Amino acid sequence: MFTCPIPAPDPHRIRLAHGGGGEMTSRLIEDIFLPAFGTENLTQHDSAVVSAPKGKLAITTDSFVVHPIEFSGGDIGSLAIHGTVNDLSMSGARPLYITAGFILEEGLDTAVLSRIAHSMGQTARQAGIAIVAGDTKVVEQGKGDGLYINTSGIGIVEHSLAIAPSSIEPGDAVLVSGDIGRHGITIMSARAGIDLQTDLQSDSANLWPSVSTLLQSGIAIHCLRDITRGGLSMTLNELAETSGTTILLDETAIPVCETVRSTCDLLGLDILQTACEGRYLAIVPEKQAEQTLLALQRHNPEAARIGTVIPSGTAPLLIDGLLGVRRILSKPYGEQLPRIC
Repeated sequence: MFTCPIPAPDPHRIRLAHGGGGEMTSRLIEDIFLPAFGTENLTQHDSAVVSAPKGKLAITTDSFVVHPIEFSGGDIGSLAIHGTVNDLSMSGARPLYITAGFILEEGLDTAVLSRIAHSMGQTARQAGIAIVAGDTKVVEQGKGDGLYINTSGIGIVEHSLAIAPSSIEPGDAVLVSGDIGRHGITIMSARAGIDLQTDLQSDSANLWPSVSTLLQSGIAIHCLRDITRGGLSMTLNELAETSGTTILLDETAIPVCETVRSTCDLLGLDILQTACEGRYLAIVPEKQAEQTLLALQRHNPEAARIGTVIPSGTAPLLIDGLLGVRRILSKPYGEQLPRIC
């Protein structure tokens, strides 16, 4: 009797068995995640037990579904670390611990997964945050777009400031930590196969060193907020609405690199709605605006003062345009580019 041999599975591709909790799962952890993340902090038990320093804890969670998962200046792994660290930093919290959950699509190249995991581990070590726990699940081919990552982060608040939208007051200065829009344009060009013929990279970065400098400088920070989906206009609209104020921007002061500006003009995109992943807003008392700017420019020379908080007026967000005309900036209705982070 003749029988057809069963095709051997590709050893370099993720299979459903990798998510089954058995031998294949163990191999995935031992071959990819442990070498990438290290064994000194990562638990192989049902939960991690970590030290709790004195102070208030900040806790955040986030999910990352960026497409493509590798792009100029980063990848979904480094983005997941930066995004989690930055959310903690916006409360003025020093990042300590992170957990990571992976949703893998059947058929994902294990070499790609290894690169992402090593990037994630390296980025975490550079940021001084420990990856302490994780989980892996596998979904059928065609139902996961390669790889999704979910994270939770814990940080320690070591100051007495109330860094929140409720602390924003009329008269406050509004500053941005660097030029805007690099991440959104980088992802868009990679997704569309557009060669910008420049060295433009995502602005994805760890913001804690910059925030730490502000705290160490004794600046009475009223609010911090990272600029992500919806860009500058969405972020500032949310802050103004929550604080019951109006924010007035000076369009001429907003830093934008020429490649981002020209690409937005060419494609009809609004630069003020274009996502960042390594830029944030600092809202501080007017008397400390210059000190704040100098502190921000130690980390990014493109940092700038871009506006002022005024009493609540006709709209949450106003802008004095390039031609001297004041107009309302509304919230974006949706996203110019989905799957950005």
